[in-house]
Amino acid sequence: MSVDWVGYGYAALIASGGVVGYVKAGSVPSLAAGLLFGGLAGFGAYQVSNDPNNVWVSLATSAALTGIMGKRFYGSRKFIPAGLIAGTSLLMVAKLSLALLQKPQES
Repeated sequence: MSVDWVGYGYAALIASGGVVGYVKAGSVPSLAAGLLFGGLAGFGAYQVSNDPNNVWVSLATSAALTGIMGKRFYGSRKFIPAGLIAGTSLLMVAKLSLALLQKPQES
């Protein structure tokens, strides 16, 4: 069993970003979204750690964050936090997609 350290790091980045948004700006929506998406990413990393073919929760979470934060970055042009999260989410989508394509599928 291989631990998905990249996935857990990504989950920690998302959750900590929500906490920082709350501490710096008092943004409850940032806290809620950060903890929700961070929790989903952590659960996805747990699933990938147990079965490398089970990438669907991680893939859906990172794809959703790529779209949401990518749109926010496009509108604001501020790298922190929207650009950072959109970029790391896009890298996670690429990592998970490659892992999915490289693994032989069991029928």
